[in-house]
Amino acid sequence: MDTDPEPIYNPRCWPAWLACALLWCVTRLPFAWQLAIGRLLGYGIYLFGPERRQVTRTNLELCFPDLSAGECHRLTLEHLTSLGIAIIEIALSWWGTDRKLRRLVTISGLENLEAALQHGKGVLLLSAHFTTLEIGGRLLSLYAPFHVLYRRHKNPVIEFLIQKYRTSLYENAIERGDLRAMVKSLRDNRPVWYAPDQDFGSDNSIFVPFFGVPAATLTATSRLAGATGARVVPFFQARLPGSRGYRLTLMPALDGFPGTSIEADTRRIVKLIEDRVRENPEQYVWAHRRFKTRPSGQKAVYK
Repeated sequence: MDTDPEPIYNPRCWPAWLACALLWCVTRLPFAWQLAIGRLLGYGIYLFGPERRQVTRTNLELCFPDLSAGECHRLTLEHLTSLGIAIIEIALSWWGTDRKLRRLVTISGLENLEAALQHGKGVLLLSAHFTTLEIGGRLLSLYAPFHVLYRRHKNPVIEFLIQKYRTSLYENAIERGDLRAMVKSLRDNRPVWYAPDQDFGSDNSIFVPFFGVPAATLTATSRLAGATGARVVPFFQARLPGSRGYRLTLMPALDGFPGTSIEADTRRIVKLIEDRVRENPEQYVWAHRRFKTRPSGQKAVYK
């Protein structure tokens, strides 16, 4: 990362710094107020973000064809509201105190992670892109050290803060695509937090059904587990109703993984993620163009 102070303190970056300062102030408020502000932000995304609104609605129509128009509209609004709350949760994950955060979390299955580490070959903490992803990782760091993947942000201020806090809060921050660093972490018997459920194009991906729709899905989970012997422990988080906080769930390591087929492994992972999405559909990141890459001969999904 470029640490030269000029890019991040240039006047062009002042609006980003101001926004971050406001978010820091929000993290000083009671948790219920933070959620309310997040909902307002999400409603603003719904009103003034037509592209995100359209992508969300298209994804929901594809994945839940039985929804009525009214139900799809409601779920679109609920998702974008959840996305607004996620902005506040990112700030909370950076600037919230351990003491305050511990009061917000219920965790189950930590023994599953500990048992997987006993094998000595690392653990892939298999997750998915829920709006609670950032706060979920921060809350898990209160109980267990692990390494995280991250993708560089285009805004230099946000990139600076992401790098700063992910490096300080977690044992190691690995840039997405750095397979060598991931393998090293696993061979050092470290857990690596990994979410393979976004569309990164056709390279290193295969098409498997996601809610019945062919979706380009990374095969790296199967390949990494096969190459290193790492156990795969599914890790999911959910925002609880009201202001009750969050539930973290670490499931038992997947039995017989990897199997004899990369495609079967990938289908298994996608089905696991589907099951969790159905529990809290509004909290999954539907605003992502999940079906951007199409199989040969199929028309584009998004306008």
